[in-house]
Amino acid sequence: MSAGTTTLETAVGAAVVALAVAFFAYAYKTAGVGGTSSADGYVLVAEFDNAEGINVGTDVRLAGIKVGSVTAQSLNTESYQARIEMTVEKKVSLADDSQAKITSEGLLGGKFIALEPGGSDARLGPGDQFSYTQGSVDLWALIGQAMAGSKSSGGSGSSEPAPAPDATPAPDATPAPEATPAPEAAPAPEAAPATGNP
Repeated sequence: MSAGTTTLETAVGAAVVALAVAFFAYAYKTAGVGGTSSADGYVLVAEFDNAEGINVGTDVRLAGIKVGSVTAQSLNTESYQARIEMTVEKKVSLADDSQAKITSEGLLGGKFIALEPGGSDARLGPGDQFSYTQGSVDLWALIGQAMAGSKSSGGSGSSEPAPAPDATPAPDATPAPEATPAPEAAPAPEAAPATGNP
């Protein structure tokens, strides 16, 4: 190999690596995986009875628009609730009676935290905790309950057969009188042997 070919291959390789780094940096920034840093916003805390599907980096949305992300999660060992810390953009000022609830993007979509603004004049500040929260709903458990409820209701359109009546007599029923046995019949007389005399 000549020195010119090696230099060209090195330059092409460096260009490919630089392009790959630029692509990943763009994808990271566009996807919002990095979330909102504490320099860009302020931290709020919410406690949920069920935080299934919420992880660090999960979106925090207000009116469907991403305004922050989850930055930490832990278990409150006193109340046994999931403690979620989220960073929200500084330009978003929430009333202290605002609600944080975990919801999903449709039937099989990912979960996120939806913020619903309250009407109070007092505002949540850095480190404050939401007073009103709603945890994650277990959709499959609800479907199972609905199916079990429809089976137990036994509506007129039910395809299940009716149970067979009980064959045992009721305890207060009087038994039928027993039939008296018929007297034994006397044996029939034996026939006399036939004789050959006419």
